[in-house]
Amino acid sequence: MEILSFDLLPSTQTYLVDALHSGRVKPPCAVIAGEQSAGIGSRDNEWRGGKGNFFASIAISMDQLPSDLPLSSASIYFSYIMKQVLLEYHENIWLKWPNDFYLNDEKVGGTITKKVDQTLVCGIGINLKNEQNGYKALGIDIEPELLLEKYISALKKFPEWKQIFREYQVEFELSRKFSVHIENLKKSLSDATLEEDGSLLIHGMKVYSLR
Repeated sequence: MEILSFDLLPSTQTYLVDALHSGRVKPPCAVIAGEQSAGIGSRDNEWRGGKGNFFASIAISMDQLPSDLPLSSASIYFSYIMKQVLLEYHENIWLKWPNDFYLNDEKVGGTITKKVDQTLVCGIGINLKNEQNGYKALGIDIEPELLLEKYISALKKFPEWKQIFREYQVEFELSRKFSVHIENLKKSLSDATLEEDGSLLIHGMKVYSLR
């Protein structure tokens, strides 16, 4: 997989999406930046930060993804594979539904996905060493470039969704003491039911991650 490396970008995801649209790159490929000045977070928030933290985006053709992967839950899929890689460095990291990396009760990063024609772009930001954006850091000593290589290696195995979901089902219980924003309203996950496609049933309403 081609990896493009930059010292500074406004956003790895924005760069990669623009490069795909213009035809400058083709999937599979990845972009990593040492620093990010205007990264894209969930709910139109920014995810910015300096050296030592992880800012990367990966483009994968849809036909490479597992046939059983619900597109609406791609953020869970990509995030959980990264979480599995990070377990080598910190045993207390887990994935809060649908796309946030947590260390115990503190957010340390997140994932956002975007479909570009027949390509899925996954952007990941994680505070590895330095607290940024008001969030904690994992406090682990790994170079972002090495983490990206390890992640790509794990991702290229393309485990089936049912395998990822089976493991995530157990971890989802940790999300119950938290809330999520749905249509700009904060909803508790305490009574939510995790469906097999990665969606939630909350008070009779079906909610997809769509990130």
